[in-house]
Amino acid sequence: MTIHAPLTLDAQLAAYLTDLWSKPVAIENLSRIPGGASRQTYRFDAVVAGVTRGLILRRDPVDSLIDTDRRIEYLAYQSFHPLGVPTPEPLVLDEDGGVLERPFFLMSRIDGGKAASPFTVDAYAPHEAEIGRQFFTILGTIAAADPTALPIAAAARTPAPDACWSTELDHWERELDKDELHPNPIGRAAIRRLRRHPPPPAQKLSVVHGDYRSGNFMHDGEGRIIAILDWEMAHIGDPLEDLAWSIDPLWSHFDPTRVSGLLPRAEAIALWQSTSGLKADPAALQWWELFNSFKGLVIWISAARSFRDGGGLDPILGFTGLYCTRRHDQILAEKLESLLEAA
Repeated sequence: MTIHAPLTLDAQLAAYLTDLWSKPVAIENLSRIPGGASRQTYRFDAVVAGVTRGLILRRDPVDSLIDTDRRIEYLAYQSFHPLGVPTPEPLVLDEDGGVLERPFFLMSRIDGGKAASPFTVDAYAPHEAEIGRQFFTILGTIAAADPTALPIAAAARTPAPDACWSTELDHWERELDKDELHPNPIGRAAIRRLRRHPPPPAQKLSVVHGDYRSGNFMHDGEGRIIAILDWEMAHIGDPLEDLAWSIDPLWSHFDPTRVSGLLPRAEAIALWQSTSGLKADPAALQWWELFNSFKGLVIWISAARSFRDGGGLDPILGFTGLYCTRRHDQILAEKLESLLEAA
């Protein structure tokens, strides 16, 4: 009996695309892009009929840090690419996995850009202001879009405006219950505060990117954003959730005077308001800021558990499980102290 070795990933991709395009396809320069909490990401070139196409593969891992819906992520790209939001063009979604063994999707690759680590100083110098204006204008554009008219509405649940906050808080509290390795008194105190003082209902429902922050976009090094990435936590909800996440102190690049290491807070919020047509109500934004610091804490706790249990071996999981957990504990404590002092 002849035993055939399993196909390598490049051979699997070649077989899949040959069948999809009905033309022989060769795969070149396949490489894994490190990081990512819920998908394995690869870059590669597909050569068909002498033409080279740069593509990105996003495949479900064997074990995922964050459980997300690949269809919603794919539909988010489908929703905003045609609207002029700088995103890769989605090409095909395969929820069965087929020859690639696990569910995946493919999209075009945007070359010539770079992403900044959130843990570096002066990551965007000398173009902070120019990039910042684009960053918060794009976020306002996403918030302004009518989610019911977008492809993502076919898969994403639509909460009532007064239930956006509880839907998200319930979800992340369940994640904490599932993944915490030891008591987290600061996180639990944040939950109590958030439940006792809910925010006003969402002024409109929007697509929420879910992880809109420094590090999740590419820029060309000359002051232009060329791609908004990592839509795996996209959902429909209160657009203030995205704004609050983008200005969380963890993403400040160690500069407390500029949110996301880009702009002064007031300027960033004003740009978002002008583009979205919405108001960043101070009380509502304050609630979502506290919530997002709690959400971040839970993500890092999940990273620590995944790294400890051996399901996720990427060193970034170990780093975030240590450093980011402690940092968001500190951020939450400072916010809770400030709220008590203001009471």
